[in-house]
Amino acid sequence: MAGEIPNLAESNLRALVVDDNLVNQMMHHKLLDRLGIQNDVVCNGQEAVDVHCSGRNYDLILMDMEMPIMNGIQATKRLREMGIESKIAGVTTRAEEEERKEFMEAGLNDFQEKPLTISKLVSILHNLDFCDQT
Repeated sequence: MAGEIPNLAESNLRALVVDDNLVNQMMHHKLLDRLGIQNDVVCNGQEAVDVHCSGRNYDLILMDMEMPIMNGIQATKRLREMGIESKIAGVTTRAEEEERKEFMEAGLNDFQEKPLTISKLVSILHNLDFCDQT
């Protein structure tokens, strides 16, 4: 793996993983842990909205696009309508141009295709100014 992996434990960053797939949830949770980022996991967009309604705040949200109950596009739109200013990165296997455009227009700050790797996660963090460029 090229490049240094930042340790962001002292930054007190909080992230929310929004994905209905248990394997992806576990992978994203462990990648964030590896970088020292505290994180919670929910299974769909409605749960992401509900968590924010309960008063929790996150610096970063890793949002899947295709989920039951409320998909990532709907959840991103709803969070933005609620005034949530967290940085939202879409992370999905569905990357057709039209779908990606709709997801970005919903209010994403960044986008990466799955599978999410440590280098893709570090790229998100750099793109969204959570850590210094090396």
